[in-house]
Amino acid sequence: MFAEIEKKWQEAWEKHRIFEADPNEKEKFFITVPYPYLNGNLHAGHTRTFTIGDAFARYMRMKGYNVLFPLGFHVTGTPIIGLAELIAKRDRKTIEVYTKFHDVPLEDLLQLTTPEKIVEYFAKEALNALKRIGYSIDWRRVFTTTDDAYKRFIEWQFWRLKELGLIEKGSHPVRYCPNDQNPVEDHDLLVGDEASIVEFLAIKFRLKDSDLIFPCATLRAETIFGVTNIWLKPARYVIASVDGEKWVVSKEAFEKLGFMDKKVELLEEVDASEFFGKKVIVPIVEREVPILPAKFVDTDNATGVVMSVPAHAPYDYVALKELGLDIEPVVIIGTDIKGIPAKEIVEQLGIKRQDDPELEKATKILYKKEFHTGIMLDNTGKFAGMKVSEAKEKIEKELISLKLAEIFYEFSEKPVICRCGTKCVVKVVKDQWFIRYSNEEWKRKVLEHLERMKIIPEYYKEEFRNKIEWLKDKACARRKGLGTRIPWDKEWLIESLSDSTIYMCYYILAKYINLGLVKPENLTMELLDYIFLNRGSLELAKNSGLSEDLIKEIKKEFEYWYPVDLRSSGK
Repeated sequence: MFAEIEKKWQEAWEKHRIFEADPNEKEKFFITVPYPYLNGNLHAGHTRTFTIGDAFARYMRMKGYNVLFPLGFHVTGTPIIGLAELIAKRDRKTIEVYTKFHDVPLEDLLQLTTPEKIVEYFAKEALNALKRIGYSIDWRRVFTTTDDAYKRFIEWQFWRLKELGLIEKGSHPVRYCPNDQNPVEDHDLLVGDEASIVEFLAIKFRLKDSDLIFPCATLRAETIFGVTNIWLKPARYVIASVDGEKWVVSKEAFEKLGFMDKKVELLEEVDASEFFGKKVIVPIVEREVPILPAKFVDTDNATGVVMSVPAHAPYDYVALKELGLDIEPVVIIGTDIKGIPAKEIVEQLGIKRQDDPELEKATKILYKKEFHTGIMLDNTGKFAGMKVSEAKEKIEKELISLKLAEIFYEFSEKPVICRCGTKCVVKVVKDQWFIRYSNEEWKRKVLEHLERMKIIPEYYKEEFRNKIEWLKDKACARRKGLGTRIPWDKEWLIESLSDSTIYMCYYILAKYINLGLVKPENLTMELLDYIFLNRGSLELAKNSGLSEDLIKEIKKEFEYWYPVDLRSSGK
């Protein structure tokens, strides 16, 4: 009964085109939701996102607004290529997942051996599913991100970014899949899409009377004045030649160093116990301190070698206490905490052992307090009296300039797994194209715009602000995948997030393209400049081959609908 009622009204909606929105005398309301990625059938998460957007679109129509609610399909990147390869290989797990959980008939699935076939199949399935649900979407504006017309639009966007100096070639750290030999973004990952790239400082502690270097990875270079020892995990390490120096690092760190634009060679494996009790020299401070064992050391985090600052690091304080050694913590940062800061917070939280999960909480609390309110004490030399936040940067720069430290890149969380199943690494990519999200003037304009936006819930505005300020240059190209080629360097493809930043304005063009009034070859730089940027002239835009009346109509429609009034996020 209900299915019959649904069908009746959905047919009526389609016949009367009631969700096809064009400019009129009413006040407009333009709402968008994130377009779905088509490497499978839509799931409950998609339904949640689209239903929220649909409910609001219907609500605004009932309030008398002229509502535009469009949708497209995202298909660029590597996941669809990876899926096609797995199906072509008749991968057992893939076949099981797509027949059992995506409800793809086996005979249909086995035909999906190319990316194009996958896009065609799942686009059709998604369109049918969304129509059956009854979303109030203007389907004249649907597109996929591999359409020839969309590629012309992205080429135009990238030419303009390059013109503004916001795209450049350089060397930067990226999340990288060794199997695909490509930088990876959130859409490419099975696990770890929240992982960012962290810059550790690997400070070089030289073994006394030796040329061996123990590179201690830290995020708190300012605490070097309080180092009392260094830690190794009781495990196998390696001695490696790193740019001509002999480093002692974990096996995992040795593998990572090979991706960091360094000349690396394995010399030998050693047991950490060979070094316990020996002394290293603390850089700048020139103090001898012992090498000691610690179970808490994670050999898969940075170098696997850790400097110990028991006065300011709860992990170090507890580990030394467990060893029962008579090593006095050196307090180098002043706050409102009396005595030894790490000791105070460890006792306050009742922490007794190295494996206590509360240690992570203690570390974060103390680090935050000292970074924001701490002052360097007299025993820190020329840095005495400085705020910790200021001293940290100056000490890092000095250590690097004296070649006593180097940057070591690591993930903020693990594991990070590509959709192909490979464990990802941080790789310093040379001669790669990057979008300069670090540009301060660009950030300033975005932050000004953010202040004019209404974010729901309101406290998320601070999250947006933090993310914008944190943003660094981001790789925008790859060698493998579906998508648009960089117009001035055809060897590279634009990656799958960089081609998805301003697609909302493409919905205006998509209607005319789908109606057959505009062809890909009509989308010239001059036409898109005139429509979207009000740049150039109508005469230049007419070089596209479109009539003056049609150009004016498209421009008028864009100016009617833009900007977007509500972006209903999927998170």
